[in-house]
Amino acid sequence: MWFLFALGSAVFAALTSILAKVGIDGVNSNLATALRTVVVLAMAWGMVFLTNAQSGIGEISRKSWLFLILSGLATGASWLCYYKALQIGEASKVVPVDKLSVVLTLILAFVFLHEKFTPKSLIGCVLIGAGTLLMVL
Repeated sequence: MWFLFALGSAVFAALTSILAKVGIDGVNSNLATALRTVVVLAMAWGMVFLTNAQSGIGEISRKSWLFLILSGLATGASWLCYYKALQIGEASKVVPVDKLSVVLTLILAFVFLHEKFTPKSLIGCVLIGAGTLLMVL
């Protein structure tokens, strides 16, 4: 089931890039990011209330609060950089560079989460890196 959600994420991320590139024309990238964030915020809270998950707020630990806040700050910084890059660059070049996050995530997961870094992972990282370079050069 995780694969279907991951595939859905990829499809919606692709749509996000194309829709954003069209929508950001003539709009300040920070303003565009803020508008997008309001929509994401409304949608996320809508899902919380739709699934009746709001009662779980009191059960969130301090550690989880800290890391969720840090994750939110990283997301915000990523979105601000992404929208600026998308505004001044071509989507077909910006998106592959953005997807280097896959390689960085694998490295960070190995270092901080002690997840396995297999020969298959290493080959995948090299291929993603090489593919990115090939696409943007």
